[in-house]
Amino acid sequence: MTEKSASTQILTDVMDPARACALQVALGFEPTITAASTLPPFFHHIYFWDPQPPQNLGRDGHPALGGFVPDMGLPRRMWAAGRLLFHTPLKAGIRAEKTSMIEGVTRKNGRSGPLAFVRLRHDIRQRGAVVLSEWQDLVYREDGGDTPERPIARTDETHQDNVHFDSTLLFRYSALTMNGHRIHYDEPYARDIEGYGGLVVHGPLLAQHLMLMGERMLGKPLTEVSYRATAPLTLPSSATLCWADGAAWVRGPQGEQCMEAVMR
Repeated sequence: MTEKSASTQILTDVMDPARACALQVALGFEPTITAASTLPPFFHHIYFWDPQPPQNLGRDGHPALGGFVPDMGLPRRMWAAGRLLFHTPLKAGIRAEKTSMIEGVTRKNGRSGPLAFVRLRHDIRQRGAVVLSEWQDLVYREDGGDTPERPIARTDETHQDNVHFDSTLLFRYSALTMNGHRIHYDEPYARDIEGYGGLVVHGPLLAQHLMLMGERMLGKPLTEVSYRATAPLTLPSSATLCWADGAAWVRGPQGEQCMEAVMR
């Protein structure tokens, strides 16, 4: 069934250019962003922090469910998919406001047991106008269960970039996004509690790389992006970012598809 929620959250941020420069450096680029610079696509994820004290955190390091996101009794959280509409450029150094709301919660049973799908919508405003709209699909599930099959990635790309992921990058990205999820920095927890093969590369970090590549390949600012996570990428690992005619995907070291996206 689908449940509607009136939960709404509003956060503001000064959009410090130094934080965006820190992400550029972490990703291997020269720091170029100054006040009033247009932020690269998806860089808004390093802003609008909502830090919580330790007593308000769940076992996974995220804010405990039951606040903004309802508690559905399912402990494992995964970022499944997203969609973005870029209306006008988002600028560094200019105060912005993000309004988030839960559009719906859907429950169903899968092969691994009960699942809950939470859809969030975020609208970011600067100077009174909406500059970016984003939808996030989160999945919550029980501990244990079957390991989903990993789809095989396409091999018909017309362009590819190779990217290496290590624990330093995962730590820096977690810090810049205020993401406390332990699967990205606590290997015993990732393996023993959540059943992964090692530290997990952030889904948003994969999406970030794809969007930067997509903007370069299109030769213009992105206007719309849809992406979907299809398999986890764990350390130690390198991956191939692939592009072909508006489609982008991440191919893992065993040929598995970790994420797919469409951009324009």
